[in-house]
Amino acid sequence: MKIFGFPTSPYVRKTLLIAAEKGVEVELVEATPHKPTPDFLAASPFRMMPAMADGDFMLPDSTAIFMYLEAKYPEPALLPSSPEERGQAMWFDEFADTILANSARGVAFNRYIGPALLGLPVNEEAAGEAEVKAHPALDWLEQQVPEDGWLLSTYSLADIAVACCLRTLAYGMDVKARPRTGAWLERAEARPAWIAVAEKEAAMIEAAKASGHHKAG
Repeated sequence: MKIFGFPTSPYVRKTLLIAAEKGVEVELVEATPHKPTPDFLAASPFRMMPAMADGDFMLPDSTAIFMYLEAKYPEPALLPSSPEERGQAMWFDEFADTILANSARGVAFNRYIGPALLGLPVNEEAAGEAEVKAHPALDWLEQQVPEDGWLLSTYSLADIAVACCLRTLAYGMDVKARPRTGAWLERAEARPAWIAVAEKEAAMIEAAKASGHHKAG
């Protein structure tokens, strides 16, 4: 199974983490929307990142890929069984992907990813505007996070999606300043699957920096 994308994206990281939690071996093929390869475009015609190729079956979008993996590899289950918690898991996924991610991209790209990987100047004005927009979402999240355990009764898509988005946000701001959120995120970061994905992400970033190819933009 191939996953196309770059792991600083919360969506790519989410997909890699889901696969790792399920013990599914994947090959991460570096791809970005601004420099799409033919294989990436075949799997993601609208340049959505990540995209998946599982043999001849291709699929874009992290949530769509999650539903595919959850059905094909049902253990361990990452979507709760009760109707209430299943609905909540999908809501947290939507919160991460469409509310929090907008700020995460703005902060991380303008303070770190653009300068470090694409050779762009820091854009503090854009990063600051994105950070301001992030705080209401982070304040809400702090009220949802339990003192112990996970967002729902078991570790699930809810935790994965939100934690992956916070990891991208952390490239440009402190995401552990709120105590309950910080403690919950540290629990997520201690999971073996998270550690493995984080190591791969760090290695790819260092390789991109060392190659100098990122400076071509």
